[in-house]
Amino acid sequence: MSDWKPIIGLEIHAELLTKSKMFSDCPVVDSVTAAPNSAVDPVSLGLPGTLPVINMQAVEYAMMVGLALNCEIPPVNQFARKSYFYPDLPKGYQISQYDRPLCINGWVDIELSNGETKRIRIRRAHLEEDTGKLTHMNDDSLVDYNRAGVPLLEIVTEPDIHSAEEAEIYARKLRSILQYLGVNSGDMSKGVLRLEANVSVMHKDDTGFRTRTEVKNLNSIRSLYRSIDYEIARQIKAWENGDGVRQATMGWDENRQRTVVQRYKESADEYRYFPEPDLPILEISREWVEQVRGKLPELPDAKRERFMTEMGLSHYDANIITIEQAVAHYYEDALATGGQAKTTANLLIGNLFGLCNRDGLEREDIPTRISAENLARLAKLVDAGTINKNTAATLVVEMWDTGGDPERIVQEKGMAQVSDTAEVSAAVDEALAAAGDLVARYAAGEDKLFGPIMGKVMGALKGRGNPQVVKELLAQKLEALRNQ
Repeated sequence: MSDWKPIIGLEIHAELLTKSKMFSDCPVVDSVTAAPNSAVDPVSLGLPGTLPVINMQAVEYAMMVGLALNCEIPPVNQFARKSYFYPDLPKGYQISQYDRPLCINGWVDIELSNGETKRIRIRRAHLEEDTGKLTHMNDDSLVDYNRAGVPLLEIVTEPDIHSAEEAEIYARKLRSILQYLGVNSGDMSKGVLRLEANVSVMHKDDTGFRTRTEVKNLNSIRSLYRSIDYEIARQIKAWENGDGVRQATMGWDENRQRTVVQRYKESADEYRYFPEPDLPILEISREWVEQVRGKLPELPDAKRERFMTEMGLSHYDANIITIEQAVAHYYEDALATGGQAKTTANLLIGNLFGLCNRDGLEREDIPTRISAENLARLAKLVDAGTINKNTAATLVVEMWDTGGDPERIVQEKGMAQVSDTAEVSAAVDEALAAAGDLVARYAAGEDKLFGPIMGKVMGALKGRGNPQVVKELLAQKLEALRNQ
């Protein structure tokens, strides 16, 4: 592997959250829950005699994405016909953009696991219409044209990505930006965001790129990672065995965890691109660009920096909270109702994220289990010393599972922290008596046993002891034993 370098470019197709389709006033519906072919019209069905009209809201949404990705917005744009014949494409061609795309020459910075920042260049982001959806049943295929004509933005990187990990980090960053902009839900299970990876490998002695393959229509970031990882290994083996790699469109077989050839790749010439005769050239004034720029919301990187400077969060905490818009909003809602920044962040990252993993939920589902207000109330109980962190961990599970509010659960279950010195002193004496061997060894000089002995005291207090009070009293009593 050290002799080979993966060369990866990503194409991400994002449906835009407009009310109507790209070239008609036909409504956009949920392609999973809506009845098949219930949102179609003559334009999206490609019936003879129909004419497309550009959805200007889709153009603005695409411009917002381009500006967020540091792209140039050329003053002249043009749509083109991309011809190919497939059942989910009713006209026999797709209206897309070719040599005059809406957004060009952008970039996104990603943070790698080693702490380094890497810049991924964006070659282009162009508007087009989505295709229908095929459902294969044995030897038959069913087609649903609800999705046909929905505005689609294709975002294409330069081949700057060199591992499956980098591809995953970039895809998550881009998904986050789209969600913050409000132009795409990011729900990959419904196909509104689809990933494609162009993969090749370069030997250390190569002076140019080798043949690439394209892994199409990946519907999860996990599949993106695994398919790239598999394809890199497959191509290296093929080159080393002397078989070579043929340019092809690949699919990802989730069951067998491998890529499979779908068809051998077409070239751009085979699509027979030519300017769309039914649509005018789209002129983008600089005033319009600046107007759209003024609509951009606070994006993930800016929110992360604000959380660090204004709330004192670490880079790690701020980054993990802001990467998903729903989580960032939930956190801010908790702070708005009185939660302290660091304690609330600790509970969110250290406890609630783990409960999501336990129950197979998405992080955006957290507010359905514990409201932002109840998270803030829990944080205030910790900061006030009413409960300690160990009890908070138990309490948050109870809140998650039952939906109860924290104060009531603390009262009903007797979870309040024990800070009374007399009660703590009695628990210390009880633990010291029960742990005679550990105490004797500590008195003989084994300082490392202080932690285990303190654990015995906390156990006697059923985890509810005030750690500071316990530590101070235990230290006093152990010191007295040492000096006897």
